[in-house]
Amino acid sequence: MKNKRLLITCALLLTAFFAGAQTVQSQSSADTDRGYIVKTGDQAPADFELQLTDGTKTSLKQLAGKIVILQFTASWCSVCREEMPHLEKEVWQAYKDKGVVLIGVDRDEPLQKVEAFHKAMNISYPLALDPGADIFGRFANKKSGVTRNVVIDRDGRIAYLTRLYDPQEFSSMLKAIDGLVNKPIASLN
Repeated sequence: MKNKRLLITCALLLTAFFAGAQTVQSQSSADTDRGYIVKTGDQAPADFELQLTDGTKTSLKQLAGKIVILQFTASWCSVCREEMPHLEKEVWQAYKDKGVVLIGVDRDEPLQKVEAFHKAMNISYPLALDPGADIFGRFANKKSGVTRNVVIDRDGRIAYLTRLYDPQEFSSMLKAIDGLVNKPIASLN
């Protein structure tokens, strides 16, 4: 009788363990599969040029040594509009003088529309054009939606990824940015 109870208890524990492992696995998949084709720790794709709305051009290669945040956005995106004032105040204004570059990458809209969007949002960080969502497609599946931030460290590695605007995730991103800003820069010697 004791052996039978022990076997039943072990069977129940194993069943609970494997069911829990599947739940954790599916939650983990849901958390990480948000349309990205990159992940934290990856080297960021750097072989593209960003054309800002003022006509200047830059690239991740030119921004090497800085912390770069690419905010993928569009004028039609209500969640983007909700997040942008927070990016302006809590990221751009707080860190622009500390080696951080924030660029909004507008998905597949013409210059005039992006300029009007920039003005309407009353932000001072630059916006770049992304015709055909080609830059977006280097980071996420082109069928995925915008309102996502890609935080790239001084070494060109992806340090943090967000999707949609969630105050808790945004707060975690701010902590990650602060950690990167306050991380000692390795000496070249």
